Amino acid sequence: MLGRSGISYGPRGYSLRRGVFSGRPRSVLSRAFAPNSVLRHMDWLLVVVVCGLSALGTLLVWSATQPSLIAQGADPRTYLKKQLVWVVIGLVLMFVVSVADSRRLRGLIPAFYGLTVLALLAVLAVGRNINGAHAWISLPGGFQVEPSEFAKLALVGGLAVIFSQRRGARPGVRALLTALVCAAPLIALVVVEPALGVALVLVVVLAAMILVSGMRLRIIAALVALVAAGALMARGLHLIKGYQASRFTSFLHPNANLAGAGYNAAQAKIAVGSGGMFGQGLFHGQLVAGNFVPAQQTDFIFTVAGEELGFVGAIIIVFLLGVVIVRALRIAARADDQFGMLIAVGIAVWFAFQSFVNIGMTIGIMPITGLPLPFLSYGGSAVFADMVAIGMLQSVHRHHSLFE
Repeated sequence: MLGRSGISYGPRGYSLRRGVFSGRPRSVLSRAFAPNSVLRHMDWLLVVVVCGLSALGTLLVWSATQPSLIAQGADPRTYLKKQLVWVVIGLVLMFVVSVADSRRLRGLIPAFYGLTVLALLAVLAVGRNINGAHAWISLPGGFQVEPSEFAKLALVGGLAVIFSQRRGARPGVRALLTALVCAAPLIALVVVEPALGVALVLVVVLAAMILVSGMRLRIIAALVALVAAGALMARGLHLIKGYQASRFTSFLHPNANLAGAGYNAAQAKIAVGSGGMFGQGLFHGQLVAGNFVPAQQTDFIFTVAGEELGFVGAIIIVFLLGVVIVRALRIAARADDQFGMLIAVGIAVWFAFQSFVNIGMTIGIMPITGLPLPFLSYGGSAVFADMVAIGMLQSVHRHHSLFE
């Protein structure tokens, strides 16, 4: 019914004026899930799995740190609060990067690479020494930044730009040399810290992206020969320090030096094995409470999961990490261009190798290298780097969806 003022009324006299209340909720939802909207074209399974891993990791960090903080008379939720802040900021970064077009990300990568190199140089000059490594820059408020975590992003992005310069043509020797020049400062500065675990990730990502770049096999074979010669030279010149070598070889003979290099590996296996099938329950791990495993909130977070969540909980974590890796490979397979494919492959290899090494060192099949478990270990820099990587995957996926 239409009144004198031109306002329509319903059967009971309620105003139905358009544009005041009636159309707003529907317009917001329609815009959010419009055919060209960001939300509609995101990989929501990947988002849900990442959020689930982050939530589980936050609980494990809380459980790993609460007993020692209570014994010190400190706030038992200190690490919980910090990790929650890291995760929230990381999710914001993930969505910001997801919104950006992949072509815009390509233009920002050179600047990000340069800032990462400068940060790695700064950490050698003013970095804080923890356990013999200059890997952290202290900030006001008790916070720290670990630039080596962002070196993974810089390497993946830099190599993707280099190998996708010439459309429709295979990268040649010039592209290979440019890629090696791009990777050399990152790897060298990380080794000097020293953070050999991160250096291993960078080397593996470099090798994987070279393999999938479409480069000719004879060029790759020549590179492999040069790398083998360099490894033999490094061994002959004793460039690897004694304690670093002992960490790499202790997993082969874990009972040889239980008071030294083999202690961490032995305690980690005991903690994982004590959980049984269903675990002792969150916040009820006896070995966790006794702090028998060093760095159990960071590098050895999987031991907390093994003891408190048991075999079932550990398998769920492995499965969820596998989902992230499979989704990354799926995005790579469906990417519209060489740049997006290389970005997704590099991130998939990064997550797969780092997860394998971290979990492997807790069960005694890999050397102890000091690598965090993606999305679960405590630490702001690692969380930020992991979330930005997921944002880059979403950007590549969204570009494909829009094109399709």
